[in-house]
Amino acid sequence: MTATPEGQPGFAPDDDAPIPYMARTREYYQAIGYTTAYRWAHYVGAPFQPLRRPLARSRVAIVTTAAPFDPARGDQGPGAKYNGGAKFYSVYDGDTSKPHDLRISHITYDRVHTSADDSGTWFPLPQMQRLAHEGRIGEVAPRFYGAPTNRSHRVTIETDAPEILARCLEDKVDAAVLVPNCPVCHQTISLVARHLETNGISTVVMGCAKDIVEHAAVPRFLFSDFPLGNSAGKPHDDASQGFTLELALRLLETAPGSQTTVQSPLRWSADASWKRDYNNVAMLSSDELARRRREFDAQKEIARGLRESAA
Repeated sequence: MTATPEGQPGFAPDDDAPIPYMARTREYYQAIGYTTAYRWAHYVGAPFQPLRRPLARSRVAIVTTAAPFDPARGDQGPGAKYNGGAKFYSVYDGDTSKPHDLRISHITYDRVHTSADDSGTWFPLPQMQRLAHEGRIGEVAPRFYGAPTNRSHRVTIETDAPEILARCLEDKVDAAVLVPNCPVCHQTISLVARHLETNGISTVVMGCAKDIVEHAAVPRFLFSDFPLGNSAGKPHDDASQGFTLELALRLLETAPGSQTTVQSPLRWSADASWKRDYNNVAMLSSDELARRRREFDAQKEIARGLRESAA
């Protein structure tokens, strides 16, 4: 029997617990000079729509926060720094019968422990198509839908979620798998899931930020304790991605009621110390915090210009 550093035999290390993203995010932005605390969406109950027909006869859609690659918008390659120019500000959709190059360079995924070089970790369309071919699901919806990462609860609730619902209804969608990436993405996707479920479409969120999703109270949540950017499984690991999607679909079928969370048994690594790094101000020098503030402000200006030109 092994002992942890705390001396208790058999106990897991303190690191081996879900990252507190809301607290980390609040402390990080305070440390770089943004002192007004962000209010995360919080509900104590969630809507619940059981599947209206067996999954093998259901039309299933994907909702993503990833952005279509645009070579005119700067570096969006694997490991690229945060790129405010790659953001999108209105709902978009794409033909699921065609290949798509979606990137997550515009959001704060974990750039230390993953490199965003396999879109299968955030956009499970190939796995979904495989399952449709095998008869596990009835069919993939003709379109997938892009949900803008929006810090404004009101815009997500009053504009973006209703627009995604309208497109789902046009496509006669029975169920939706929603895949977020960054912390705010997890909130956005949770609010969209609640809206779809309220209006008769069964949903499951696949995500890595447990505290944010459960704070917003969603109908069904598959939690993978992986670095942000890997909600759909491990990179370059087809078995992991297939298993993760299958868990999400089982949750769609078997959840007994709203606010059902299932944790994937898959582990990112045997050593959980990777969880110390994400936006952890205790591990950042004052010079590094100042550099990040300058970089963040510059990207905010780029994003503001794009938002104004799109309005």
